[in-house]
Amino acid sequence: MADWIIDFIAVGGYPAIAALMLLETVFPPIPSELVVPFAGFAAAQGRLSIELVVVSAFVGSLLGALLLYWVGKLIKDEALESFIDRHGRWLTVDVHDLRRSRQWFDRYSRTAVLFGRLIPAVRSLISIPAGLTRMKIVPFLVFSAIGTGVWSSVLAIAGFLLGQDYERIRHIIDPLTTIVVCAVVAIYLYRLIFPRRKPGS
Repeated sequence: MADWIIDFIAVGGYPAIAALMLLETVFPPIPSELVVPFAGFAAAQGRLSIELVVVSAFVGSLLGALLLYWVGKLIKDEALESFIDRHGRWLTVDVHDLRRSRQWFDRYSRTAVLFGRLIPAVRSLISIPAGLTRMKIVPFLVFSAIGTGVWSSVLAIAGFLLGQDYERIRHIIDPLTTIVVCAVVAIYLYRLIFPRRKPGS
């Protein structure tokens, strides 16, 4: 996949960067940790503009976040609660958990969106609960834009400075991504194997 991504950027330029970042947001296996640093490396060689690399990555990522936000927002509360009622055992949540998580997200939504956009693995999914909880679109866009701008700038500048060693960024970030994913899986398995007792049971 890495070679295909690099070739795609080399041929498509800025639109390719934006398209890949949009796809990365909705399809996490496409790694922004490779897309943006390589584009930054291409800018260091004079083939692209570092400013336009950042803008392209920013626009594509923000469009992807907005797409997932609307996916979450289009899901009706009744349909989601009905789904949780039927399949909550395998999701390790019940309707009470869902309502409580909504209350938490309502309270901390801006912080969650801002920092969620900076965490590998989480950044691709944080838009869905924002939509599910009906977070207002303007704060969502503002805090997504801040987080996305920081993420895109850091990766692009790192690729620009590292030159041909741009792939080292992946070696730095990949362990963090693995830790996050493993922690999520471990928590899921624990809750699946040892379900919490409901009050009064």
